[in-house]
Amino acid sequence: MALLAIVYFSISGTTEKLAHAVARGADSIVDVACCRITGNDIMSGRFQNESVLETVDRASAVAFGSPTYMGGAAAQFKAFGDASSERWSRQRWANKIAAGFTTGACASGDQLHTLTYFTILAAQHGMLWCGLDIPGGEDVRGRNRLGSQLGLATHLVDGALPQSDIDTAEYLGQRLAKLTMRNG
Repeated sequence: MALLAIVYFSISGTTEKLAHAVARGADSIVDVACCRITGNDIMSGRFQNESVLETVDRASAVAFGSPTYMGGAAAQFKAFGDASSERWSRQRWANKIAAGFTTGACASGDQLHTLTYFTILAAQHGMLWCGLDIPGGEDVRGRNRLGSQLGLATHLVDGALPQSDIDTAEYLGQRLAKLTMRNG
């Protein structure tokens, strides 16, 4: 069965909730490996967890996730992206399907920049990008409430993730898995 690697960093648990929702959406269609980036993976500023990189090597699809800090992906996620350069030079991740999700403090907290970073990282690796196909503000279930077609962008409302954003994450996982099976 095809493998979806969900590579993410989460400090407060919010991005982790989204990662697990993406996994729930995909797990009846493909195998799923959740790969959480931790502080222990970073040594002297460099990402050092070869196991995570090897999981992505084996995967047919990858979902990237990070909170948006100061207008971009968290430094811990960026360290992972930087460490992928050896794979880039050999195009080891070419033709894998990729998607992304992020959360920020505000509804317009520059989450688009984080999603754009994910798409550029994927493009450099020769990956194929999977965005959302739910028109923002048009879904009866409230999914994609912030209207980001590039990937899932969210923020906390009254200190919690809205159920509609969790539903959107599950949908993104399902969409990514279905495209992976169709591409496979």
